[in-house]
Amino acid sequence: MPKIMPKIGLEIHGYLTTKEKLFCLCPTNYKTAIANTNICPICTGMPGSKPMLPNSEAMDKVIAISLMLGCKVNNKFMWQRKHYNWPDMPKGYQNTISGAYSIPVAEHGNFLGIGITEAHLEEDPAKWDPVSGNVDYNRSGMPLIEIVTDPGFLSADQVAEWLNNLLLTLSYIKAVDPDAGIKADVNVSVSMGKRQGNRVEVKNLNSIDSIKKAIDYEIKRQSRLLEEDKRIVKETRTYSDEQGITISMRSKEEAADYRFIPDPDLPTMEINKKRIEDIKKKLPELPHKKVERFIKEYKLDDYTASILTSNIDIANFFEKIIEKIKNVKLVSTWVTIELLRILNYNKKSLHEVYVNPEHFVKLLNMIESKKITELAAKRMLNDFIPSSFDPSQMKEFEKIEDKSEIDKICKEVIEKNPAAVSDYKKGEKKSLNFLIGEVVKASGRRADSRSVVPILIKLLKK
Repeated sequence: MPKIMPKIGLEIHGYLTTKEKLFCLCPTNYKTAIANTNICPICTGMPGSKPMLPNSEAMDKVIAISLMLGCKVNNKFMWQRKHYNWPDMPKGYQNTISGAYSIPVAEHGNFLGIGITEAHLEEDPAKWDPVSGNVDYNRSGMPLIEIVTDPGFLSADQVAEWLNNLLLTLSYIKAVDPDAGIKADVNVSVSMGKRQGNRVEVKNLNSIDSIKKAIDYEIKRQSRLLEEDKRIVKETRTYSDEQGITISMRSKEEAADYRFIPDPDLPTMEINKKRIEDIKKKLPELPHKKVERFIKEYKLDDYTASILTSNIDIANFFEKIIEKIKNVKLVSTWVTIELLRILNYNKKSLHEVYVNPEHFVKLLNMIESKKITELAAKRMLNDFIPSSFDPSQMKEFEKIEDKSEIDKICKEVIEKNPAAVSDYKKGEKKSLNFLIGEVVKASGRRADSRSVVPILIKLLKK
């Protein structure tokens, strides 16, 4: 029997991080606002209302994303009306830079081996609850980017890995709202020998896990139909997380079904080359390129380089520190383990707090010169959130060098823990570790355990 060959393409939607909607001045904080409060006649499609000129911030972000995906950015395109009759679209059409005979914002790109057919800008419809019939227009008019790939994927696992890399790349330019999650439509077709099945679209998948499961199910479903010599209907389906299956929604619309026409209320857009070049100059290094450079330049292992580059703020912070401290092992450990530890504990990202790189450098210098213990440094770092300070001024954290002071603390710990002392004298080694820990704790983490051990053992032998 001939081998089954899948072909998979994606249509990925993301909310652009702008302060205002695409065609009006309404704010975009739809997630926290009371229903139907961030609205106006424009985004609710009131009769006689006309759109303002498109949000320039949204346009810049679409261009930036397109350039990151290796696309050719077109300098002239028009807005079209995509007609459909649905409760979430009060005007009866959606404004979009796509459709029949349209020129997209960008096209002919390539990201990690997958062709990018096009990227375009459009407005989001409102949020409609089909159960209650309620419509919330806070989301209506939100600026959306749609990224359309070629049907170049061969498996669900390949799609998931590619999407994770795409989301990481988009996070580098902070152009897409990460809290809104991912929404994608998936196009799947399978072939067996000379037989080619029809393309099936699975709509509104909102997580990478759902995307994977929907693709796997569709490949199995379509493969079974081909093996049984049955026709694969060209249609639009939805995925049920509860049932783990795709369900038919309607026959697949073609571009003609939407009756695309140029919007007479919106002018043809012209983007000059200087604007594109200015945006291009500000783009960061791609994450996978940064990983390769970190491995080569700083001699890091793959895992550490991946952790450091998983967030552009962390990557930039690391490079600021490494300019001043050449001990790569020390810097990478304290950034990837200790700094991320306190950020995760406080449920913060680096851009949400103030950690001065100079303060971090001083902290590591004090560790390297043994002015403070690593435990004391960790205590100090805990206090760097939400705002760091000059650690060299914090004398109460300095390492105890005076052996008589350590001797005094050891005697106090021995006196307070007679049971542990007795167990140690009976040969229980873990009791010694307990007593060492108590001495370090009693010193405020300022006593180094290596200095404590000989003094403590000498006292225990008396």
